[in-house]
Amino acid sequence: MADTAPRPAPSDRDLASQLEARTLARRARAAQLVLGEFGQEQIDAIVDAMVAAIVPEAERLARLAVDETGYGVVADKIQKNRFASARVHEFIRPLRTVGVIARHDDRKVVEIAEPFGVVAAIIPSTNPTSTAIYKVLIAIKARCAIVLSPHPAAVRCITETARILDEAARRAGAPEGAISWMTTVTLEGTQELMRQREVAVILATGGMGLVRAAYSAGKPAYGVGPGNAPAFIERTADLPKAVADIVTGKTFDNGLLCSSENSVVVDRPLADAARRQFVAEGGYFLSKPEAEALARLLVTPQRLPNPALVGKSARVIAEAAGIRVPDGTIVLLAELEGVGRDFPLSIEKLCPVLSFYVVDGWQEGCERCKQILKYGGMGHTMSIHSRDEHVILEFGLHKPAYRVIVNSPTSHGSIGLTTGLDPALTLGCGGFGGNITSDNISPRHLLNIKRLAYEVRPAVRRPTERPARPMEAAPPAVLPAAGGHAHDISRGELSARVASFLASKGFAGAGSASGAPRPAAPAQPDTSPAAGTPPPPAPGDGTPPPGGRGADITTVDFVAEEDVRAALKAGRKIRLAPRAIVTPAARDLAETHGVFERADERR
Repeated sequence: MADTAPRPAPSDRDLASQLEARTLARRARAAQLVLGEFGQEQIDAIVDAMVAAIVPEAERLARLAVDETGYGVVADKIQKNRFASARVHEFIRPLRTVGVIARHDDRKVVEIAEPFGVVAAIIPSTNPTSTAIYKVLIAIKARCAIVLSPHPAAVRCITETARILDEAARRAGAPEGAISWMTTVTLEGTQELMRQREVAVILATGGMGLVRAAYSAGKPAYGVGPGNAPAFIERTADLPKAVADIVTGKTFDNGLLCSSENSVVVDRPLADAARRQFVAEGGYFLSKPEAEALARLLVTPQRLPNPALVGKSARVIAEAAGIRVPDGTIVLLAELEGVGRDFPLSIEKLCPVLSFYVVDGWQEGCERCKQILKYGGMGHTMSIHSRDEHVILEFGLHKPAYRVIVNSPTSHGSIGLTTGLDPALTLGCGGFGGNITSDNISPRHLLNIKRLAYEVRPAVRRPTERPARPMEAAPPAVLPAAGGHAHDISRGELSARVASFLASKGFAGAGSASGAPRPAAPAQPDTSPAAGTPPPPAPGDGTPPPGGRGADITTVDFVAEEDVRAALKAGRKIRLAPRAIVTPAARDLAETHGVFERADERR
């Protein structure tokens, strides 16, 4: 039975957020029409200017993010901000995103880049400033205007980041509205932004509820799922480096990246040595009662990490759970026997807490890693620490993760900081994770590619086909006569018949800005002189309405894009009848340049 419970009325804040979303989307669409015409040099100059402005602000923005959200570590957020600006810029700077971007001479195909359109970018509170920098850079590089929707808990630091980027971009020639951001943020406002017809694509980074909302907005969307990355230490691994890498990855910004390690799976011959090595690196192994107490505090009944402990240090988390840990503790480890609802600490934790498993051999390790990924990390990331290339390849072939990081921290390797992967802070999870792509998202994903395809092999003709004979001139039009016999008719007679046919279908021949047929006017009451009332002027006959209008503007019922271009060239306006039909392309162009006026407008 359908849920008929009344929905709560939107609050004033919700309504203000929705209005802001609609306004910013329209503004971005107007900027998109200008930005889409820029050349490669113009775009690169704008991106260069934004990077030059934002890199010196990396530390200040990192402090703003930590102060506002309470998440993470300032030093690590500085590194993230520099990665999202300088490293991402280094990667995208050589990319061609305008005009002809590739020629395949062997196939005689030419590829031409087109911008996807206005981007709605959802920015999380866990990595607010770095994600904002990254998304703005890849959008503008692809000639896409962008509207940011900040997480409500990170509005100030995201707004400041966007302001710096916008001012630098406009100084370099970007149109106003190419970069904009919401300041009154609610869930309803964010959903309104994603639904706007001016928005072409969504970049969604956030919780699963928000990502699902992005996928249901009726637009193409790049969303990301949870991480819950396992790290497998195989018996041939360089154990000290493996443990150091895992601790480095898990403690980086207090575990806020979705790709940071969440579980350690150790081959049994290395188990005891691994425990000692983790302790040497600042790890603390919880007793069973301590692990149960931590699970009750850290994991909600919905099997999500407690927001109050997300991004906090190991010592803060231990104190909150009533656990005393030695000085220098930077990561907590809980030994578990299984994965799933009966083992709460097997979920993604977004803080420096690791679950710890021991397995017999790489085949059993393979299965344990699959279980962990299926419990919240499908398609995302995992790592293997090994010197056996056969085992490494087997993990690559058979794990349901699209980034298998080899002998490196998962948090650093997955985003391209320590590996050759494309540098990105939005990581697709592909079909395993319900995403449209498994790639690290870059400007390439915000481009549509047109292709010129030349003939490379002739079409095969059927034997019955004959080549058409060349004709010097087209014969006169021939239509069946009333008696059933064909006869030649003049161009004028043909036009008259076409007009008569259109009139019978409800279209009149006059009153279009381009000469195209327009819908016939609805029947009017008898206002002939015989009825005692003078007839009103016919719509579209150019008669000025009351209030004084020049006869140089004709009221029209139908407008196409070429009509608007003609009006712009002639420096005149187009007056729309009350029920005028306007094509979408004509409306976008006319609204950008203020060409339209309504027939009922008065000076």
